Amino acid sequence: MTARILDGAAIARGVYARLGARVAELQDAGVRPGLAAVLVGNDSASKVYVRRKARACDEAGLHSEVHLLDAGCTQEALADRIAALNNNPCVHGIIVQLPLPRHLDAVSILQSIAPEKDVDGFGWRNLGALVDNHPLFVPGTPLGIMALLDHAGVAVEGATAVVVGRSTIVGKPTALLLIARGATVTVCHSRTRDLGEVTAQADILVVAAGKPGLIRDGMVRPGATVIDVGINRLADGKLAGDVDFARVKENAGWITPVPGGVGPMTVAMLIANTVTAAERSRR
Repeated sequence: MTARILDGAAIARGVYARLGARVAELQDAGVRPGLAAVLVGNDSASKVYVRRKARACDEAGLHSEVHLLDAGCTQEALADRIAALNNNPCVHGIIVQLPLPRHLDAVSILQSIAPEKDVDGFGWRNLGALVDNHPLFVPGTPLGIMALLDHAGVAVEGATAVVVGRSTIVGKPTALLLIARGATVTVCHSRTRDLGEVTAQADILVVAAGKPGLIRDGMVRPGATVIDVGINRLADGKLAGDVDFARVKENAGWITPVPGGVGPMTVAMLIANTVTAAERSRR
């Protein structure tokens, strides 16, 4: 068996195509969805991610703006910028590119974003509401993972799902979404014993551990759907996921590549959340 590839880039293009009608309707009503990205410092990877998001906005017909602050900016200056964006009616979504410089309190900054503009879904109001299955916004990567599963026609209800990684950005929200859809979910992490025995039980395996090649062929049930969230820069400069793609694809039913799998879907879901925020602003 050779796995079918879940092409996140192609699926994301479909997301943008479907968003087109919603964006056009908003523009006919005099509303152009707007996303503001706040970037502190000169981290090269962060700049790349922000440019990618701005380009996606342009392609989808959204207004985008990047607020670049000096790496030495104070907590107060950053909080003031967030407050100004919260009060700007032309901005429907706000994201703060992480990581922030170490002298800044990222938790406090993320909580200062108005929940109705928290399109990354990282604020406690949204994360807490996700537990009750009533968030305003879900973080983009977990939302993208669910969209990939739906595109592949994977039966989530009644499935055994394993999530490797327990971050509040990916692992925990993904587990909550799977539970809400009727899956039986196990969350694994660095202290999980006999990881391979656990992952081998999964019908759906989501890996977001940040360790290249962590999941090998013997750790995956034949026919399982494998979603690889990891993106790791190797010594030779190449990108690799948390899954040994070349070997696991010979056993899995569906698998995402790295790059080109989950990454494009994360950005597409961010854009979709921003459009939803703009629609809600009219009510």
